[in-house]
Amino acid sequence: MLTPASLLAIIPFPEIDPVAFAIGPLAIHWYGLAYVAGILLGWYYARRLVLATRLWRNGQAPMTIAHLDDFIVWVALGIVLGGRIGYVLFYDLQAVSENPLRAFEIWNGGMSFHGGLIGTIIAMALFARRNAIAMWSLFDVIAAVVPIGLFFGRIANFVNGELWGRVSMAPWAIVFPTGGPLARHPSQLYEAGLEGITLFFILAFITHRLLTLKTPGLTAGMFLTGYAFCRIFVEFFREPDAQLGYLLGTGWLTMGMVLSTPMIVVGVWAIIRARRAAAALQPV
Repeated sequence: MLTPASLLAIIPFPEIDPVAFAIGPLAIHWYGLAYVAGILLGWYYARRLVLATRLWRNGQAPMTIAHLDDFIVWVALGIVLGGRIGYVLFYDLQAVSENPLRAFEIWNGGMSFHGGLIGTIIAMALFARRNAIAMWSLFDVIAAVVPIGLFFGRIANFVNGELWGRVSMAPWAIVFPTGGPLARHPSQLYEAGLEGITLFFILAFITHRLLTLKTPGLTAGMFLTGYAFCRIFVEFFREPDAQLGYLLGTGWLTMGMVLSTPMIVVGVWAIIRARRAAAALQPV
């Protein structure tokens, strides 16, 4: 039986250098490679979805491969700018208000998924309007590929030894080098498994088997709802950000839970809207 003393050393953190390789003075980090891999693999999968004519109403996607090729720059900017701005606003506002230059010190802070999501939504809305693309269909395609980026991002969090979980006596708990002497939940891997792998296959099933891309907005709504539930669940195992801690003195409520809850509301609304719109198109 595990005792509190056994928390001191269950599984040591693996010796992983955050720097993948260096070219002269230029160091290439795994975190940066994760962003590149997520965006490129997501772009590849999005192209496959667009080319699969059986997945779309009337056998043709409301966007072209050229559109996706152009959009990759827009989505990259949306993710990076939105993620950084979101982190500052949601997690580090007090420090930045005292020192505005801190907002540009990316080495002193991280990226917020919720901020990156907002940035991506803005990028999609602007791109769809500029290119006369059905906005909800673009939302659906991007929603289907987001779990790929989430998977690589959470693996990179693990490699960096950041965003670790709460103290745990689980046999798979890990002693992180920046988490003190106690073993903790590898919450980054929980998120990679739920937000990345599990959510990806759920969305792949509904797009390829239930053909949800024929109902614009349905896939996007399912993603928002599914991600929110996954994130809220993992937050019970993840250590809250030190500068925020638990909110309202609850001992359990975190900023991640607060930011994810509206996603459930919006996701359910998107699903209802999509189904009603589809019903309206059915012949009487």
